Amino acid sequence: MKQFLLIDADDTLWENNVYFERAFEEFVSFLDHSTLGAAEIRAVLDEIEAANNKIHGYGAASFARNLCQCYEHLRGPAIRSAELETIMSFAERILHQPIELIDGVEETLRYLFGRHDLTLFTKGHPEEQKLKIHRSGLGAWFHHTAVVREKDSAAYRALVRRLALDPERTWMIGNSPRSDINPALEAGLNAVYVPHPRTWTLERQEIRDGGGQLLILERFSDLGLHF
Repeated sequence: MKQFLLIDADDTLWENNVYFERAFEEFVSFLDHSTLGAAEIRAVLDEIEAANNKIHGYGAASFARNLCQCYEHLRGPAIRSAELETIMSFAERILHQPIELIDGVEETLRYLFGRHDLTLFTKGHPEEQKLKIHRSGLGAWFHHTAVVREKDSAAYRALVRRLALDPERTWMIGNSPRSDINPALEAGLNAVYVPHPRTWTLERQEIRDGGGQLLILERFSDLGLHF
């Protein structure tokens, strides 16, 4: 029977967080803090991002703003504009990184496209996400595309209503417990968790029981064995 598959993009279809991690490593090196190590600096940045994401959303531009705020917090107000420009460049380079598809993604999408109804469901800056979808070459394998500011249970329920999906036959597939798995289950949908070793810290959560079924797979290509 045809299923409705909602599929995440970043770190599910292609590599993403690794580029943010590399930018953070450059930031730590540039900051060259006298007492704080990378883990302590990361904790400060996480706190800033958790607060700012609710206001400015996600993406490279928001990340650049968060890095600058972190730098000002740790260095103090007496900083030069050239320093901030350097920090901005760390984040801006993320936009120009090649799209690196995760192994087996394109072949699996091609297989699923002929059997089920596929929706690319991602969050972030709309234009930035649309550009990545275009550059990935994967857009042709989806019947629908939806980019939202936040993937919470309300967003899932709204998508189900808009596309007239049957919740019992709808599955959210992704790597993020916070954005892909827990809110989908909370909304009464099913979920497929495909862990990624470099999932963003703020996207990690304990998976909670929900109204739907939960399937955990080792790799994206394993979807072909179940759907």
